Amino acid sequence: MKALVAVKRVVDYNVKVRVKADGTDVDVANVKMSMNPFDEIAVEEAVRLKEAGKVSEIVVVSLGVKQCEETLRTALAMGADRAILVETDAELQPLAVAKLLKAIADKEQPQLLIVGKQAIDDDANQTGQMVSALLGWGQGTFASKVDLSAETVDVTREVDGGLETVKLRLPAVVTTDLRLNEPRYVKLPNIMAAKKKPLDKTSPADLGVDVAPRLKTLKVAEPAKRSAGIKVANAAELVAKLKNEAKVL
Repeated sequence: MKALVAVKRVVDYNVKVRVKADGTDVDVANVKMSMNPFDEIAVEEAVRLKEAGKVSEIVVVSLGVKQCEETLRTALAMGADRAILVETDAELQPLAVAKLLKAIADKEQPQLLIVGKQAIDDDANQTGQMVSALLGWGQGTFASKVDLSAETVDVTREVDGGLETVKLRLPAVVTTDLRLNEPRYVKLPNIMAAKKKPLDKTSPADLGVDVAPRLKTLKVAEPAKRSAGIKVANAAELVAKLKNEAKVL
């Protein structure tokens, strides 16, 4: 069984994000980049499924600039078998990403497509659902547990009321949540070995996909700074301030 895992290169989660002076975008110049944490969980889950003998091959794919090779090498060091980079300098929005992943899936014919539930840069939480619709496959989103068999996959997912388990016929799309697993620490020998694993390159044009942006960002701004809190003498004064000043009552 083949598993296809999508990974994204994002600003490292430890970095304090800054907005460009002209308000057009986030400033990523000389900023540490790393694999999206949710995608790291997706790779780890695929590796665990392979170690359990349920998956025979793991293919990781990333979409974006040449530097995404570093992200793919990290995934290979974690245990993936080979990688594909869809290289482009264009701004990739969720629908374009979903179309590119569909094209890769049509070519690779995986039985399981695993992606992070969202990326920490745009927090869109759309790609998994969109690629599921484009492929016509079942989807198990926000997975906190995955139980894979030869023909089906049981996905325990987190919902407002608690946990829900869905059974999907393969092929299927699974999006990973934070509580699914804890990614392993990549050791130096694995990093060196990853350099010898195959990494193929293609482009949106080769895949026949139009990635032109459909949405336009008008302005990027930092959230307003929080004002200092105040103390009140009693509950009556609190209610009065909430009603007359905060206007929330």
